[in-house]
Order: sequence, then structure tokens, then C-alpha cells
Amino acid sequence: MAWLPQELIRKKRDGGVLSEAEIASLVTGLVTGDLTEGQAAAFAMAVFFRGMTMAERVALTRAMAHSGRTMTWSGIDRPVVDKHSTGGVGDKVSLMLGPMAAACGLAVPMISGRGLGHTGGTLDKLQSIPGYDATPDHATFDRVVRSVGCAIIGQTSDLAPADRRLYAIRDVTATVESIDLITASILSKKLAAGLDGLVMDVKTGTGAFMARQEDAEALARSIATVATGAGTKTRAIITDMNQVLGLTAGNAVEVREAIDYLTGAVQEPRLHQVTLALTADMLVIGGLAADRVAGTAMLERALADGSAARTFQAMVTALGGPADLVAHPDRYLPQAPVVVPVPASADGVLVAEDCRAIGLAVVAMRGGRTAPADVIDPRVGFSGIRPLGTAVSRGEPLAFVHAVDADQAAMAVTLYQNAVTLGSHAPESAAPVGIAIDG
Repeated sequence: MAWLPQELIRKKRDGGVLSEAEIASLVTGLVTGDLTEGQAAAFAMAVFFRGMTMAERVALTRAMAHSGRTMTWSGIDRPVVDKHSTGGVGDKVSLMLGPMAAACGLAVPMISGRGLGHTGGTLDKLQSIPGYDATPDHATFDRVVRSVGCAIIGQTSDLAPADRRLYAIRDVTATVESIDLITASILSKKLAAGLDGLVMDVKTGTGAFMARQEDAEALARSIATVATGAGTKTRAIITDMNQVLGLTAGNAVEVREAIDYLTGAVQEPRLHQVTLALTADMLVIGGLAADRVAGTAMLERALADGSAARTFQAMVTALGGPADLVAHPDRYLPQAPVVVPVPASADGVLVAEDCRAIGLAVVAMRGGRTAPADVIDPRVGFSGIRPLGTAVSRGEPLAFVHAVDADQAAMAVTLYQNAVTLGSHAPESAAPVGIAIDG
């Protein structure tokens, strides 16, 4: 039976429950193009305001997962486990986590997304590496995962194509922060990737889509329940996003920080804690570590002996990037022509940070998108970001702006200054890693 899309949109708009067949019809329309962009946006907005039942979430996830090709990993001699983040500012964890997990014996076929709203996308970061093929053919992706242990690529056109289209529409229609749509979007790609297990990083705080703790926990439970029920063992971990994660926010600057992390040059403490916790839990889910403590010990050895950095380099080389990127990152990563400090407006202690505003400042510099077809400038962003609790004197740098010209730099300086709050006493620091929820 065929349904008119506008009638299904009307039904959801009015608070009705869509059947599995009705949801499948809408997903098919996303793939074929019979569902127009306006109708897809209207459907997303109806779900945003009316929500979905758990059965509807499962139906939407399954339909999107099977809207294109699904992958299998027969014959691979490693547990196949992945990680996904709901998105944050400065969240370059995947760049280190994939190689670290692979160096410890997992296979990590990571399908990453573009930036969404104020958050940066792993795909956009990787595309700042010259020559890196973020959308390889199926055979290449399969070969790299099997030979290197990990490959981080973008969503190909035939993998969950319904999500690919809806994802881009959500980015520019203010319908990102929906537990229903986030669950289906994330898990449709992961279920199509043929995983044995998944670790989910659910952010909460000023830089997260789920700013409130209770919303983050609801999303974590939704993802863990739907994924585990669909046959993929899943653990969701709540992590803090009330401040930029690490020392950088942007694209090329984050790749440089990831390389510094893997080589041991600089490992910012909060970033280090989050990365170790998520990756250690991947090893636990994959059966390679008894618990997070044992997994952490394995990861610290992989960092210390250089195997994690070598795995990252092997992945970059196998996907077309420079063979000596890790040794000479400044030779290849694009650099902004203007780098200026963000001076503190007064003496004080950094007591709060509007992380979302900092992410939007990167977008304003064209480090993110306001329309699906926008071209990102990988050079722009912030580095040297001071963490909360840091005491500064008037004029001392809070961060450094990487910009294309003096006017853009001045704009970014003002946006950053407006995003931070100075006070007289250091705030209580939120733990970077919170509770874990199993499906």
C-alpha cells in the first residue's frame, strides 16, 4: 500500500503513532527522492515536537539501516567494535581512539559524519589531510580495516542513504536535538556496518546537543536499548561537554592535536581521560580486556611503544594521505595566515564557558556549515584553549584564533571573549567521564 507523504507527516504532526510500514514508506521516499526536501524537513520537525515511541524508533532505525548496502566481516580475525559520539566542540577522540583500539587488537570500521550544527565532524577533520580519501570504494575500505585494523571514512552513498539525506536536512532546519532522530541516525549507520559491539559517547553540557544531564541519560538509554535489542552489544557513556575537549577547536588544528596526543608530545588531561575510558570499554565489549582498568593498561602500552601512532600513520597512508604525516604534520596540514591571541578582558579565573558559542564561532569562520553545500575552510579555529579553573591576568591569552584575515580574527576574538566567564574563584570541575549505561 502507498501512502501520501503529507498524510503521514500530518499524522505525526498531530501526535499519531506511525506503523512500521508507514515509516518504511517515508524512508523509501527519502532514498528515491519521492519525499521532497520540504517534506523531509516537515517530518523531522513533526518528530522533533511530537516524539516517537520506542517501537517507532526501532522501526525507523531498521528501515534506515536497510535503506542501502550492509557490510559483513566474515573471516576477520578481530572483534569488530566501533565508537560514536553525539558531537561536541573540540571532540577529536575518534582520531586517536580508532588507531589505539586497532593497535590493541580490535577491528574498527568507523563511519563518521560531517559537522552538525555547532559541533565539528570527524570527516571534516580528516579531509584537512591532503590526499586522504574519506570516501573510498568498498574494496579499499574492507582491505584497510583488515590490514591496518581501522579505517575512518565518511558515509558512502549506498550505506544508510536515507540517513545521509535526512542528516544534512536536520543540520540546517534546527531539528538536530531529537532523541528519536539522533538514535535512528547513529544506529542506522552502525547497524549497517556489521558491528559486534558499540561504545556510545553521549555528551552533556553547554557544548552538547543534550545540554541537560537527564536528556543525555535518556538518549544513552535509547541508543543502548535499540542497538542491543537489534543484536549489537552496546554501552553508552555520559561525558562532560561544558568546556572544549582538549586544546583545539577546528579541523586541521584538531588533527595536529591528535597527532601530538598519539606521539606523546601533548596529552591534555580531560581529553586523555575521555579517550582512555571510551577505548578501554571497546576492548571490554570486544572481549580483549576483562574490565576498564585492564583495557586502560593495554592502551597506555600502545601509546608508550608507538604502536598507536604507527597505526594512525598506516591508516592515513593506506587511504591516500602523506606517508610521513605523523613525523612532519606542519608540512602537510593547512595553516591559517593569521594567528592572534584572544586576550582576557580582566584579571580572574575562568569559571564558565559557553561551549556551543565557541563551536558557532568556528562555524562563523567557515570552519563549519550553515547550509549542506557549504565548503569548509580547514585552516580556521582555535588553539591553546585554556581550561576552566585557569587563573589569567588582563591581556593574557585565553586561546589563539586561526583566521584567514584580520577582520575574521577580530570577529572571532570578540565571539570567544563573549563565550567565557571570568570570576574570582575556581569552579568545581565536572568529571569528564560520567555514568555508563548498558543495553
